[in-house]
Amino acid sequence: MRLSTTLFFSVSLFLGTTHAATAEQWRKRTIYQLVTDRFALANGTSTNSTCDTSTRAYCGGSWRGVIDQLDYIQQLGFDAVWISPAAENIEVNEATKASAGEAYLGYWTGNSTSNNARFGSTSDLTALSDAIHARNMYLMLDITVNNLATANPPNSSAATAPHTTASSDGAQEFHPLCSINDYDNQTQVEQCWVPADGVQTSGGANGTNATVTAGVWFPDVNTDEALVVSEVLAASKAAVKQSGADGVRIGSVKHIGQDFWPGFRNAVGVFTLGEVMNDTVEYLEPYTAPGALDAIFDYPTYHALRAAFATPSGNLSALIDIVTQAQKAYEGGLFLTASFLENHDTPRFANSTSELALVMNAMVWPFIHDGIPVLYYGQEQGFSGGAPPANHEPMWTSHYNPNRLFAQNVRGLNAARKGAMATNHFFLTTPMEFITQSTSGALAVSKPPLLALLTNAGSSSKGGSWAAKRLYKANETLVDVLTCRRFWADAAGGVDVKIVGGMPQVSLYGTCSGWGLRSKRPAIGLDISSTVATDSIICLLA
Repeated sequence: MRLSTTLFFSVSLFLGTTHAATAEQWRKRTIYQLVTDRFALANGTSTNSTCDTSTRAYCGGSWRGVIDQLDYIQQLGFDAVWISPAAENIEVNEATKASAGEAYLGYWTGNSTSNNARFGSTSDLTALSDAIHARNMYLMLDITVNNLATANPPNSSAATAPHTTASSDGAQEFHPLCSINDYDNQTQVEQCWVPADGVQTSGGANGTNATVTAGVWFPDVNTDEALVVSEVLAASKAAVKQSGADGVRIGSVKHIGQDFWPGFRNAVGVFTLGEVMNDTVEYLEPYTAPGALDAIFDYPTYHALRAAFATPSGNLSALIDIVTQAQKAYEGGLFLTASFLENHDTPRFANSTSELALVMNAMVWPFIHDGIPVLYYGQEQGFSGGAPPANHEPMWTSHYNPNRLFAQNVRGLNAARKGAMATNHFFLTTPMEFITQSTSGALAVSKPPLLALLTNAGSSSKGGSWAAKRLYKANETLVDVLTCRRFWADAAGGVDVKIVGGMPQVSLYGTCSGWGLRSKRPAIGLDISSTVATDSIICLLA
């Protein structure tokens, strides 16, 4: 098996159409991330189908299933959909399935000359792309560039082990096997293999001379070779063209040298959003340089956000500091980052705390952040799975209920963001600012015309308020988009708002006409899976 022949796409195989949305166009969108295998079953399949996440096996979700649920995604207010990688993944034997599971996430790329039949046919993928674009929504395709996958042990001489081969032109297509023992050593990070999954051995004393019996390994593509780079770029371009994607999400960006990414961005010709897993602004800063990727995930703020709202003792100052640092350090500030609270790699936030008020506050953050909001499927349904694979729950168990408490909040936040863009043409280029508060645990974020009033005090908090001076016109009418409660600025244009039950408020100025939102704040004591009655969706904003 060779990278240049069977593993990567031949550009001539596909006749798809590329939808080249720009970074500026993507900034206006909000992204709904889904795991294709876990989001929706094909039409006619029972939603009572079992899916035991602990087995790490395929559960039957498909591209046709996603098509059937686009109404739901759009009803929540999202206008971009991020799907799992589409390339064919490796199939494994029973021993490896028992130790490592199956490739249901889509990241075990084995044969990129065809799509993953587990998700459907190529025509199904095309139909999904067409259905998304018919709704004026964008499609984001997840792709894997850094590595391929094999169930053959590294010492295998099998012809199907990609790392044992070189191309006909003599290029070494994969880096030699080595482990990443020091993530501060960038050479190791870029040239060694990411950790294998589910490796099992037998025989040998204390592992000595043991025989590897199962596992999945990830041969590291040698992007130091110019010929290999040209093959990878052609493959990536073909994948985008075949799917009709408007943008791509790329994982493991830090595992490839930074000089690779400008050429990649130019080759694919669509919006590029990179995952650079690190919690420091200093590490991410070079990846925002001009000509690099269009955008990156804001991991430093993600870590600070979760820590700040996980408990009433969370450090809000650390969150403020990391945002301020990133705004100054990143090229273009935080405007071309993706803001998120959850994803497929980490435990659900509701797994960290069962406190409704804390979860509600944390969920507001991506929508008032300077970057592009991303919501991981099931978050709006109150899913609370722990570390992978527990956080890859089957979405069909929720019955796609749009009236869940969190789902209604998400709908309101999406509507508020769109309203802010319509009201202030500079909304997307106005940096968020923090207004100092005297109440402990209170956080006020101004991004005109939005004002987010957050707190990590929790539902048992007693008293306190948010205060902001001279933000509005004298006596201007304001509306909290999460409750539809109206209040007014004072004669000097300031506000003083009481904290009620530790719940957040997101305010816009305006009257009541235009968008459907919840009319009442949920009673304190509801849990994260509570449902809001449909007839309460009556509050409308201008």
